[in-house]
Formats: sequence, structure tokens, C-alpha cells
Amino acid sequence: MTESTASGTRANFDVTRAIDDGGFTTVQKLAYLYAALAIVLDGFDGQMIGYAIPMIMQEWGVTRGAFSVAVATGLVGMAIGSLGAGMLADRIGRKPVLVASIFLFGSSTLLIGTAPDVTTIAVIRFFAGLGIGAALPAAITLTAEFIPGRYRTMAVITAIVCYPLGGMLAGLVAAQVLPVQGWRSFFFIGGALPIAYGLLMILLLRESPKFLARQSVRWEELRSLMARMAHEVAHVKEFSDGIVEAARRGSVAELFRSGRAPDTLWLWVCFFMTQLSIYTAFSWLPTMLTTEGLQPAMAGMGLTAYNFGGVIGAVLCALAINRFGSRWPMIFWAAMSAATAFGLKLVSVTGSPEVFLWGLGLHGLFVTALQCALTALCAHIYPTLIRTTGTASAIAFGRTGAILSSFAGAAMITAGGASAYLNLLGGSMIVTALGLAMVRGHIGRKQ
Repeated sequence: MTESTASGTRANFDVTRAIDDGGFTTVQKLAYLYAALAIVLDGFDGQMIGYAIPMIMQEWGVTRGAFSVAVATGLVGMAIGSLGAGMLADRIGRKPVLVASIFLFGSSTLLIGTAPDVTTIAVIRFFAGLGIGAALPAAITLTAEFIPGRYRTMAVITAIVCYPLGGMLAGLVAAQVLPVQGWRSFFFIGGALPIAYGLLMILLLRESPKFLARQSVRWEELRSLMARMAHEVAHVKEFSDGIVEAARRGSVAELFRSGRAPDTLWLWVCFFMTQLSIYTAFSWLPTMLTTEGLQPAMAGMGLTAYNFGGVIGAVLCALAINRFGSRWPMIFWAAMSAATAFGLKLVSVTGSPEVFLWGLGLHGLFVTALQCALTALCAHIYPTLIRTTGTASAIAFGRTGAILSSFAGAAMITAGGASAYLNLLGGSMIVTALGLAMVRGHIGRKQ
């Protein structure tokens, strides 16, 4: 690469190096904010079904088993959306995929409010899942590619934590809307918000500069963007993202080349087990608590506490990773996720409901934060060419664990109540801790 001359011009401009070593400008901060708000809405819509299931079951007189299919179809859609969007975003860009996914899950969520039966909800949930699954990897990649290297891990983790934040907000809205206006109005609200936000994103969101660097026909757009990010690029002839690699763009096979295969496989195991645990909570925690004897309002607060703990835990985990690297903090978070789940078995749900809810918040502090950190680890391990594909593939494989949760959660509640349910949450996190110990490409300790 030709370095800067005395006049500040360059023959070739390395976008990756410029962003990694440059300042954190208003343009970059806004890109982070836009992506984070998209993830908030993603989490809001993604977790609405968990809050609404107890009321719909009561109104229609259906069983947990009947709703297992509706939960599963949404998670199947998320898996397909995650993988498909990852490869598509590495080809056509992060912005169009993110905006399209917002419109898709928003409009589908709106339609759920008109559903006449569980089968219709199951069908619509599949399409909502496509959008919900597609939004997260696109938003996270966009965040990672706008943020300077020294802030990236913290930015990615705090962006991902917006998913449980969205779930927490869904719980607060559910507590106000469900008892008064019913579950249909709840879904109307959940659908209208992302549709409005998607319209704003068309006008406000900018494409990733690292993606634009690989699109020579869009270099003038990149030139304008980099200038707004305080870089002197007026006389630059060529742009690059600083990575020399023969990988085919968006190829899943590349995740297993150049020594990446072991880390890819272990990441997939960790995502599978973590999402099995998390989506068992997202989909079935309020139902488990009502089955144990809590009132619906109190049961809904259980998932809100779980999400609130996750928001705090993700920030703490990000700080720990920023200071010590990712290996030991993530292993510790996984071990504590298991310990808190098994510890809750010692607390009576109906005898000490407040203590149990505090315990759920503590458990969420560890396990939800771990999910955020895993996605940040993907952004670290994979290079620009396959970053969205790598992140999306891991999330998509993890969705198979989430799909399993749609049946396993209901089965555990039926078979053994809270005790069996908590065994599932804790056991999956023991496997996650072992998988994290096997990953070689952890984020390094800051000097």
C-alpha cells in the first residue's frame, strides 16, 4: 500500500487500517446507534410470543404442545434467515439486508395480531423469524465494520445486549397492554414500530465502508463517507479493506479453511447450547412460572428480570473481555450460568417468588451476556470477506438449539416442572463452558 504523502494523498487507501486506528466520529456513532436500535426492535418482536402464549392458551383453550409448533416455526425461520442473510449481506451489502429484515419481521408481527388460530400463528411466525434471524448478523457486522479497533469489542457486545433490552421492553409493554387491550393489540404495536423505523433507515443508514471498499463501482460513495469520517481521501485512486485473501465472498466452506475449522466447530457447539438455554427461557419461562402457580403478571416479570440481568451482565462481560481478553471471562460466565440455574432448584417458586425472580435475573446476567460475547468473538475470528457469513452461520447453527428448545422446554415443564426445566438450562451451559475452553482464536488481552 502507498502511504500518505506530504500533501495527505494516497495511491491506495486501506479502509480497515484507517477505521481501526482513526477517531470515533459522529458518523460512526450514529451508525452504531442505528444498528443498536434495530436490534432492540429485533429483540422486542423476537420475544413477544413468550409473553403472549399464556394468554392465548387461556383464550383459545389450547395446550403447550400445540404451541410448540408455533414456537418452532419461528425459530426455523430465524435459522434460515440468519444463514441466508449472512451470505446475502456479504454479496449485496449490510444495509439492504438489515432494512429488508426490519420490514419483514415488522409486517409479519403485525399480521399475527389478526390470526384466527394457532396454525396461522405458526405460519406467520416462520416469516417473522426470517426477518428476526436476518437482522442480527447484518446489524452486528455493520457495527463491527464502522467502529475503531480499540472500541470494537465493547461496541459489538453492547449492541448485541440490545436484544435482551428489547425483550425487557417487550415485557414492560406486555404488562401494560395484555391485561387491558389483549394480545392482538400487543402484536399490532410490535409490528408498527419496526415498520416505521425501517422507513427511517432507508434515509439515514449508511453502508459499511469495508463492504464499499470491495465494490469499485461504489468508491465515490465510499470517498464521501470516509471524508465525513475525517479522512483525507480526495486524491485516493484505489480503496481496499487491507485483507489479502483468496476466499470466495460469502462462502460457508471458507469458514473451515486456513486453520479456522476447529474454532468454527466449537463456536457452533457453543452457539447451539447457549441458544438452547436462552430460547428455552424466551419461549417458555412465563409458561413454566404460571404452571408452577404464579399469576400471569408475576410470571411475565420472570422473563423481564431475566432480560434485565442480561443487559447488566453483557456490559460487565464486555468490560472484563476488554481488560483480560475473552477466554477466561467467557468460561467463567458459562460456569456461572450453569451454577445459577442449578442453584434456583433450591428456591421454591411459589414459596419465595421474589427470591426466585431475583435468581432468574442473576442467571440472565450470565447466560444472556455470554450470547452477546459469542457474537463478538465471531466478529473477531472471521475476516471482512466472510465476517457476516461466519457470524450468521454460527447463529444459524445455534438456532437448531433454539428450535430444539421449542419442544424440549414444553417437554421438561410437563415431565418435571421447574426442576427439570432448570436442569435443561444448567446442563447446556456446562457443555458451553467446555466448548469455550477449546476455542483457540479468543480475543486477546489488552496491553
